[in-house]
Amino acid sequence: AELLRRYQEDPAFARLADAVATGLGLIVLEVSPRAGMAVTAGEDSVFAVRMGDYARRANTDAADRFLHGLAHLAVAAMAFPRPEDLADDGYIGRLTVNGVDSFVRQTCLRLEQRAEEEGENTDPATDAPGLEAAWRVWSRRSTTGATKDARRLAGSTTGIVAKAVAFLTDSGFLQRTGDENGGSFRTTARYQLQVRDMAGSAALTELLDLGIVPVSDGTATLVPPPEGDDLDLAADAGLPFHA
Repeated sequence: AELLRRYQEDPAFARLADAVATGLGLIVLEVSPRAGMAVTAGEDSVFAVRMGDYARRANTDAADRFLHGLAHLAVAAMAFPRPEDLADDGYIGRLTVNGVDSFVRQTCLRLEQRAEEEGENTDPATDAPGLEAAWRVWSRRSTTGATKDARRLAGSTTGIVAKAVAFLTDSGFLQRTGDENGGSFRTTARYQLQVRDMAGSAALTELLDLGIVPVSDGTATLVPPPEGDDLDLAADAGLPFHA
């Protein structure tokens, strides 16, 4: 608290702290009582967490890195679905593991429908957005898998989401609030700042532009399915580390 006060009240100290951060390849996002000194790593910083580093820390299969990237993207989109949520320092996003998986599967369904309407259901067009080529990978993976003792398989989609939110929790970006729906979580000020930093990314913008806008309260978070569609995803409801 004393260092934060000094940073805010002593310009010379603030300049020195910023210079040290810059030398370490860090970008200061905010210095405040709510977030402490929140930083993100520059692309060339020794502190940058890349997907390969994440995969090793999360003990994931190299072939599943793409799915883990989608999981982190979906967590960010569900936590802060609207620009005003990111702009409000007092906003707290809430999500669940099952809800994130349901959100991605609903997105996959929307992309599949789009591909069928455009006659591109066999292979996406070469100039299609990145998510257009991704939906099949997630939708064909088992939601939970099955083991003899009923444990969730790490390679299932909910297992992948669980590892993503566990990583974010260990990093101080999320806080666990309960065990319902595969695990429920709330966002921290540091996570909000990180998502603000990556909010202009093409992937996040593309995901939000699909119109599947959740209400981030950890309950039913998906838009209703088309009339006559018997797929009930709402019942299952609930990166931005700098790459």
